[in-house]
Amino acid sequence: MGITGRRHQEIYDVIGIGFGPSNMSLAIALEEHGESSPEHPVTSHFFERQPQFGWHRNMLLPSTTMQISFLKDLATFRNPLSRFGFISYLHAQNRLVQFVNNHDFFPTRQEFHQYLEWAAAGLDDKVTYGSEVTAIRPVFEAGADTADLLEIELRGSDGATTVVTARNVAISTGLVPRLPDGMAADERVWHSSEFLSKFHQHDAADLKSVAVVGAGQSAAEITRFFHDALPHAQISAVFPSYGYSVADDTPFANQVFDPAAVDEYYYGTDSAQDAFWRYHRNTNYSVVDADVIRDLYKRSYDEQVRGTQRLHFRNLTRVTDVKRAGDETRVLLRSTLDESSEELAVDAIVFATGYDGVDPAHLLGDFDRHFERDAANKHRVERDYRLVSAAELTCGVYVQGGTEHSHGLSSALLSNIAVRSGEIADSIVMRRTERELDRLGVAEEASSAV
Repeated sequence: MGITGRRHQEIYDVIGIGFGPSNMSLAIALEEHGESSPEHPVTSHFFERQPQFGWHRNMLLPSTTMQISFLKDLATFRNPLSRFGFISYLHAQNRLVQFVNNHDFFPTRQEFHQYLEWAAAGLDDKVTYGSEVTAIRPVFEAGADTADLLEIELRGSDGATTVVTARNVAISTGLVPRLPDGMAADERVWHSSEFLSKFHQHDAADLKSVAVVGAGQSAAEITRFFHDALPHAQISAVFPSYGYSVADDTPFANQVFDPAAVDEYYYGTDSAQDAFWRYHRNTNYSVVDADVIRDLYKRSYDEQVRGTQRLHFRNLTRVTDVKRAGDETRVLLRSTLDESSEELAVDAIVFATGYDGVDPAHLLGDFDRHFERDAANKHRVERDYRLVSAAELTCGVYVQGGTEHSHGLSSALLSNIAVRSGEIADSIVMRRTERELDRLGVAEEASSAV
């Protein structure tokens, strides 16, 4: 479909692609910069392909809690006085006292999602929902050897295509669900990212045998949910490890998510960066909170005592194939202990097998050749989360996510979100000021020459 027009003629300082927590936090940082410098605010707008705000809706399981403190919200670590902090949300809901009385640093996932919805509502004038960015192109003015502007092509929910212009873009399009090679999602094979919607499409009574694949927090939570919601069903938890591994949330280990750790990782040696991953992957990757592990083990033990085992932990096991025959789904399992195989009939199988980061190249298209990559073919990224570009570009492409290789373990997590968005906002403001000073200097030189 051809381009039907331009949204309007304004040149934005920054266009945000995606409106999940990362770009929401950036919108807040930019708004608060405008409040402190009302004479020269940063102009911005955000585009989100979803019809309304939503964040991991399909994993809002009953009683599941956040794995980070409520203070690691959209703004507090950058600006404790922000009106968009979690405490401000509690006050607005007239629930601050009750939350304090609860003596818990970790709100339920449902409550944190309500907080994010509340914050999104306060930014409603900054975002257009149901609008997908399909391309980003540099604008080379006639006779110019540099590109200071970007054209961002948008497709609305009605299919119409428009273009907006900006000096910078901030890409935060989230993560892509990962299924094992050879597996395809359907009405019986689910990824955890679609869990609740898929679950509610079925009559619970028809789910007599289910399996959950994965060794991380989502897998364990879904296993527990099945055990509660399907009291008649056989439930198999399949994972390659010898049981679930506990997440290290002790104070020293948690320092890898501190804002200061980003500098230490970014400027660290190769061996230092390797040490971050080697010693501290167990803070977040393929690990489970201790209370969930204990709860699942206790349930299994109680069933052994009663002689009514229906919760089965298949450790040191991998899924090698999923076969469909009519309404029947059969899962082929292989034990890594003795290489034996087993076929398991299930009514549904859930792969809680994680996500892949989104490579911005799919949006940049041919424009991507202007950006440098490292020996592993990953984008080189400046400390301010801006892609390293060729000399002829003065426009900026910032990325939120997909920077674990350059910025460390917290790059895809909420832990450092407020500080990161503040650093991006500061970079946008600083680079705009530098451009204005350069133009002023050129104008003064031209005036002196006359």
